[in-house]
Amino acid sequence: MERFGLAMESNIAIVDYGMGNLRSVQNAIEHLGFQAAVVNNPTELSAYSKIILPGVGAFAQAISCLKQTGMADALNERKSAGAQILGICLGMQLMCDFSEEDGEHRGLSWFSAKVTKFELEKCLTIPHMGWNGVDFKRDDILFKNLVSGSDAYFIHSYHVVCDNADDVLATTDYGVEFTSIIQRDNVRGIQFHPEKSQEFGLSIIRNYLEAAC
Repeated sequence: MERFGLAMESNIAIVDYGMGNLRSVQNAIEHLGFQAAVVNNPTELSAYSKIILPGVGAFAQAISCLKQTGMADALNERKSAGAQILGICLGMQLMCDFSEEDGEHRGLSWFSAKVTKFELEKCLTIPHMGWNGVDFKRDDILFKNLVSGSDAYFIHSYHVVCDNADDVLATTDYGVEFTSIIQRDNVRGIQFHPEKSQEFGLSIIRNYLEAAC
């Protein structure tokens, strides 16, 4: 299969539920030589073994859109079927039990975790925006040929707190140590934007796309 020329055939879906940086994620995938379909019909998700759940905006609106469009049920089915699912930014947060953003809102509950706002010293601004290091806590397919502590691009005001330490794949320090990547079985979530994180982020996407399901 050829990269950086004719795009490789692949079984990759990017979920379109009305809230997400779809084109930038798709551009990154195409840059790596893969193809990905933007899917807004939940019945079509069954055809894909790798599914990316992006997201930008407010948790409550996002989870409402997922449920109203039928995407939440479709994602639950694909998760149970063993599809490799990758959440990005808000997409990661939606995988948690609930979020405290503008009230308490239930998520997909794939992880026993909550989404809570940063409580930081006055010298640190919210949102956490810009480049920061990602410290690996254990090995994973996402980290193939990568170095722990490499910088990635973040923009978020809320962060994930996991009940189970085994779900934490990487952390980042911003006044407090917070969870920046989570993983359980066939599901992974990334708080930063790998599609905006130069070679480090593109390598994470490549590792996800190349890994066997």
